[in-house]
Amino acid sequence: MDATERVEIAGFVKPGFEAVHEAFAANWTQRGEVGAALCIYLDGEPVVDLWGGIRNRATGEPWEEDTMALVFSSSKGMCGLAMALLHSRGLLEYEERVAAYWPEFAQQGKQRITVRQLLSHQAGLYTLDTAVGRDMIANPEALAEVLARQRPAWEPGTYQAYHAVTLGFYESELLRRVDPQHRSLGQFFHEEIALPLGIDFYIGLPESIPNSRLAAITQHLTDLPKLDLQSMRQVLAALNPRSPLRRSLLGNSSPATLFDRERIYVRGIEVPAGNGVGTARALARAYSTFAMGGRELGVRQDTLQALMAPAVPAFRGFRDRVVLTEWELSLGFQKPNATIPFGRPGAFGAPGWGGSFAFADPERQLGFAYVMNRMNAGQGRDPREESLRMTLDNILDLRTLGAST
Repeated sequence: MDATERVEIAGFVKPGFEAVHEAFAANWTQRGEVGAALCIYLDGEPVVDLWGGIRNRATGEPWEEDTMALVFSSSKGMCGLAMALLHSRGLLEYEERVAAYWPEFAQQGKQRITVRQLLSHQAGLYTLDTAVGRDMIANPEALAEVLARQRPAWEPGTYQAYHAVTLGFYESELLRRVDPQHRSLGQFFHEEIALPLGIDFYIGLPESIPNSRLAAITQHLTDLPKLDLQSMRQVLAALNPRSPLRRSLLGNSSPATLFDRERIYVRGIEVPAGNGVGTARALARAYSTFAMGGRELGVRQDTLQALMAPAVPAFRGFRDRVVLTEWELSLGFQKPNATIPFGRPGAFGAPGWGGSFAFADPERQLGFAYVMNRMNAGQGRDPREESLRMTLDNILDLRTLGAST
């Protein structure tokens, strides 16, 4: 698409949010957008629901109202909501040892790792010594044995290190151990969150979803913007086979595991930390439910307060040994900080590799989600979604100012 060509934007914005529509359209004329969707809930109601561009660059097919996209690590936020629901039901305590629920986990010096440390990327389990492919992912018992015998990279609790792929595997096995029905994380999410809320989001895409609903991810070097210093560090680390970043990705399951040549995305297997597929509307609705207190799902207030609370750092702080930046990870989510600021201090969410981002802001009763199919470099602070959030912040700040005068 020519950079000067204005794309047709579908959907709606409520009065007062017109500037968000303008910022969304500017992503095509100024930032090389291909196809994308944006949804914002405020006070439990959608105030922005937009989509535009093309869902498949090869065919030119348009992005439509029900188009779903792979959101990579934004999936982690939906996993975090599932784990929070376990906490609300009294099936899981954040300060309890993982081994109390999963005895085999206590191997190799992991006996004192708490659920909080695991969910906050402080367990030192960011990679696996055994390569994991589709067959093993489809066999939870075999995968559980690999997870249980993994040795931490260092004394658990010492460092924060982004568990890019492994976090979802550990979460799913922990969930299977405490769920009375012994469901996988994807099954639990579908039955206990997606169906009750009526949202289109899957951790493990079913065969029943047709290709016509899926946005094909495009990732070409000619698409990538000029890299900032942080993104350059990450790219160089990803090229180094010995780096923690490279080991956290390719040492666990190849990115090819997420894609299928004929069906766009692989079907029927769960890589919970990275293969969530859904609409921006689904992500925003899920986060809005928690931002509004979670009553629809039976979320306890102490659970919500735990998610809103400041992140607890590892002994060596928040400097991440995998992604080489300082960010605050807590209970399956990212918290706002100077590196990636978003929302009020109590907000929690998850960015995805390439540009997607979604979060809840309970202090403003806000649910926000942006998804796209053109990958940018890095994770967090993508100029496309950041322009949308900044525009929204300006609108909300002016509304607050007006209400106080």
